[in-house]
Amino acid sequence: MATTTGLESLVDQIISVITNDGRNIVGVLKGFDQATNIILDESHERVFSTKEGVQQLVLGLYIIRGDNIGVIGELDEELDASLDFSKLRAHPLKPVVH
Repeated sequence: MATTTGLESLVDQIISVITNDGRNIVGVLKGFDQATNIILDESHERVFSTKEGVQQLVLGLYIIRGDNIGVIGELDEELDASLDFSKLRAHPLKPVVH
């Protein structure tokens, strides 16, 4: 997981978050705290399916608890914009089991 110092450089950038329950949430990082709780703005969840294209559910301003974050990563906006999500097919991620 990114350290606090790593997250500082991502503030006001678009990031992708994979949660422990298998969700993929994309949004603009607006803030975080020492427990890695994060605040995303203009966020949406990408729901993957093997039968239809990726659904993008609008969430808006969204808070994710740090203990539910599996991975945080920068999003390549140019590459992301070039993808046709209506044609992408994938199995949804499974939750992390401890």
